[in-house]
Amino acid sequence: MFAQQTARAAYTIALALLLATPIGTAGAEQSPGALAAAKELIAAKGGNALYEPIVPGVIEKAKSVFLQTNPTLGKDLNEVAAKLRAEYATRTAEILNDAAKLYAARFKEQELKDALAFYKSPLGRKLLAEEPRILDESMRNAQIWADRLSEEVINRMRAEMKKRGHEI
Repeated sequence: MFAQQTARAAYTIALALLLATPIGTAGAEQSPGALAAAKELIAAKGGNALYEPIVPGVIEKAKSVFLQTNPTLGKDLNEVAAKLRAEYATRTAEILNDAAKLYAARFKEQELKDALAFYKSPLGRKLLAEEPRILDESMRNAQIWADRLSEEVINRMRAEMKKRGHEI
């Protein structure tokens, strides 16, 4: 269970980094065409799904703060939270616009269009489809490896401490 949660968290972080990593030309124009291409690129790479949970998460966190101070308000807070989720649902576009500006600041419009063409190609779609599974499996493997390394390190520390007269 922990390994799955770790893998999912790592995937989310990796995807966020992938979406925000500056790889292209610094100081590229932020033309309307570049911004539009950047938004389309973010959507093609699954960025919309990355940002969608933020608004509901903020609302749930605020609700839980109020529930901790007064648990009897649960019904009313649930109703208010549902209303706010609907009201604030479109606010995710603000985050997407900010991400698009980051891309448009680092890539020329044509570079963004070329990247988009790649992600729409069969290879690009395959990369997008397989990458989450690869990251999940990689994180599971990393967790297993880290567990083995931890056991090895603990055994070595015990051995070294024993040499110094300490049983741990």
